[in-house]
Amino acid sequence: MMLFRYAFGLVALSGCGLISSNAVTYDLDLPAQRFSVDASGWQLSESAASSYLSKSCVDTPILCATAAASACPMNCTGTCDAIANTCDLGLEIAVHQTIDLVSQKPELKNVDAATSILQVTVDSVTYEVTANTLDYDTPALAVYVAASSVMGPDDPAAHQIGTIPLIAKGTTRTTVEMQFTQGGQDQLTATLSNFKNPFNVIVGGALMLSAGDPIPHGKLDANVTIRAHASP
Repeated sequence: MMLFRYAFGLVALSGCGLISSNAVTYDLDLPAQRFSVDASGWQLSESAASSYLSKSCVDTPILCATAAASACPMNCTGTCDAIANTCDLGLEIAVHQTIDLVSQKPELKNVDAATSILQVTVDSVTYEVTANTLDYDTPALAVYVAASSVMGPDDPAAHQIGTIPLIAKGTTRTTVEMQFTQGGQDQLTATLSNFKNPFNVIVGGALMLSAGDPIPHGKLDANVTIRAHASP
């Protein structure tokens, strides 16, 4: 899959869940999780992509789905543009980072979930774009949490918690709050509450190319940091 590195930061917004402990307050802040989007990961050929994007699909719309592999060997989808009647190419962005709270917060090893209860508060989620040489706007990206066995945004077991708006080509950003989806903060709180189970943060989206578009070049680096705490 195309590499996309993002680091999300959680800062305190209200959201409560249960974890057990006899202690006072636990710091659940995590180190920045780094993600990258590298256009070279799509392995696009300029000539092959140009030929595909100019292909007419007026009589056979399903042609684009099967022909996409000729322009992009992996992580791409093909659709027929209903207006231009030529093939569009969707370049998939899908990456995950695994978070193991017990490994990163060793003090949680001593918490006995069966005998004591703590409330988990998610303070907020933020992201930062530290470098960006992509010559295309990065499309809006959905952020998910899921069990560590789930690695793709299309898996029904991946739960969307927020959205990162479009990032203009060549621009960086410093510490911006992620926009939670409805119920997203509660979902994240519930995930953190099961602190002994590693989980994945997944970022997903698609960059769309149409007839006449050049292939993308460059790379985007970003961070996501999770900040939260647990207390009686």
